Amino acid sequence: MIGATESQKQPAAGTAAPDFKLTTGDGSQVSLKDYRGKWVVLYFYPKDFTSGCTMEAKNFQRDLAKYGPLNAVVLGVSVDNAESHKNFCTKEGLNFKLLADTDAKVSTQYGSTMEYQGTKMAARNTFIISPKGEIAKVYTGVKPAEHSDEVLKELAELQKS
Repeated sequence: MIGATESQKQPAAGTAAPDFKLTTGDGSQVSLKDYRGKWVVLYFYPKDFTSGCTMEAKNFQRDLAKYGPLNAVVLGVSVDNAESHKNFCTKEGLNFKLLADTDAKVSTQYGSTMEYQGTKMAARNTFIISPKGEIAKVYTGVKPAEHSDEVLKELAELQKS
């Protein structure tokens, strides 16, 4: 079991993104394979209803219309359960999928876990995954306020190459 964030290894750019199957706030199952052919912004965050996580989610929501033309979907992942995600989406008006990684298995695969007051949570890392299912960009220790803008710029750049 991995303790400190520093000893974790995130999948590197250019490697295949680990596939997963998780439950969303609406109870449906989502796997990474479902999004082949699209860019995926897979962002890990610590907890529903906390200030930084709410700001980050609201900024992704604010910019959702800009992700569409870039052929990109936004998926959020935390260790909260599907019910918590459903309530969070309802309260904050979020129209993208939040995935319940209750056993932190996917967060661990992506080198994105941390301990907080004895509880394992997802660390604030983001991965841009290409339409072929490869990691295109890795962000660690994300700043919630400007993150969506940063990701949109990077997506536009990646699509030029």
